[in-house]
Amino acid sequence: MFGFKDFGSDITPLRVIIVGCGKVGATLIDQLSREGNDITIIDSNEQKISEFTNQYDVMGYTGNGASYSVQKEAGIDDADLLIAVTGSDELNLLCCTVATRMGNCAAIARVRTPDYSSEINYLRDRLGLAMIINPEMEAAMETARILYLPAALEVNSFAHGEAQMIKFKIKPDCTLVGKAVFSIARATENLLFTCVERKGEVVIPNGNFVFEADDVVSFVTSRHNGREALKTLGIHTTSVRNCMIVGGGKAAFYLASQLLREGIDVKIIERDQKRCEELSVLLPNAIIINGDATDAELLREEGIQTIDSFVPLTGIDEENILLTLHAKQVSDAKVITKINRFAFQNVINTLDLGSVVYPRIITSEAIIAYARAKRASKDSNIETLYHMYDGRVEAIEFQIGHSSAVTGKPLKDLTLRHHLMVSFINRNGRIIFPSGNDTIEVGDTVMVVTTHTGFNDVVDILA
Repeated sequence: MFGFKDFGSDITPLRVIIVGCGKVGATLIDQLSREGNDITIIDSNEQKISEFTNQYDVMGYTGNGASYSVQKEAGIDDADLLIAVTGSDELNLLCCTVATRMGNCAAIARVRTPDYSSEINYLRDRLGLAMIINPEMEAAMETARILYLPAALEVNSFAHGEAQMIKFKIKPDCTLVGKAVFSIARATENLLFTCVERKGEVVIPNGNFVFEADDVVSFVTSRHNGREALKTLGIHTTSVRNCMIVGGGKAAFYLASQLLREGIDVKIIERDQKRCEELSVLLPNAIIINGDATDAELLREEGIQTIDSFVPLTGIDEENILLTLHAKQVSDAKVITKINRFAFQNVINTLDLGSVVYPRIITSEAIIAYARAKRASKDSNIETLYHMYDGRVEAIEFQIGHSSAVTGKPLKDLTLRHHLMVSFINRNGRIIFPSGNDTIEVGDTVMVVTTHTGFNDVVDILA
């Protein structure tokens, strides 16, 4: 899915054990093996083990990943990292506990149950885990960020929330059409354009780049400046006042909880009556409707034509896509589509779905960022990683822990790789959009946007 080039010759492969070969497990096997790591997989399904060992250069073991004897056979004594992504939260936690107690490796668990959501930090610290990640919660957070800026297609967070990257599409009547980056930059000190997709091609724009209608543009700005930045660029946006959610699963619960806290009215349509009763107790301030949202008449009765935002969160991708297309046809609502599978991506890209959220990609990116940081030198680590534009662009935030070839020198004096931009420097919580005279210093975090893939350390930005 994503390419990789080993930029750090002194970087040794990680020995990684992945327990669980479902959707997220498959994504991790694909990406981590492409990045040159030594992968061993464990799953109770012998057919899945056979499938992945035939497709990838990985070792496979059939059995219970929480069993010490199985982990021992899989090489836990020499492993650097164990990742547990089975369908059971409890099994994932137990796998990681066995690994950290019996081996000398870091451990990452996927935990999705809302009951544990408020206890993630406690569980991580008490069990000695490197990371606990909740895909549905992460997807809900990304969805909420977009709903706060509905003119955006994507909103990604960096620098512990102090900076954000916003993606939007230029409409034909937008004031940006026909203007060069340098002419806009004079009036926009608090943002920096990072990449543009035009007719399927993605570029890192220089000052002479001229915007056209239908360009898909990404820029970085500070946390509280998103709406003002869009306004400066001639793009009107306001927060949504209400949201209709289809499906009452974990992601719907997490999203509704966030939106209600922000004063946004929420209506959830769910088929299962028992789940509706549960949601009525969990979300007393939301309106819960027991019904089939594929019934166009029901959607009309519940106000889809006048709703501000519409988010289908069923467990069926095809249903989410059809609901999105229907909503866009009958309303002006901001629509966000959740898609679990990454297959048929080219077909999905041809559809006008607006904003799309992939929970398993969010999950895998957080884990891959940790794995790359673990491969890299001790003090210069990856803080955040996002794949953008179908994996053709990486936005990477590095933590600068020690002096190196990139520190203490004006950026204009560094020989940087082509197709790369230093997008911001976070210095003690202050976001700097750098000029050629700015420097990277020890203690900073630095965000780089590039069409290269596979950077492990900040020095990889040098030619």
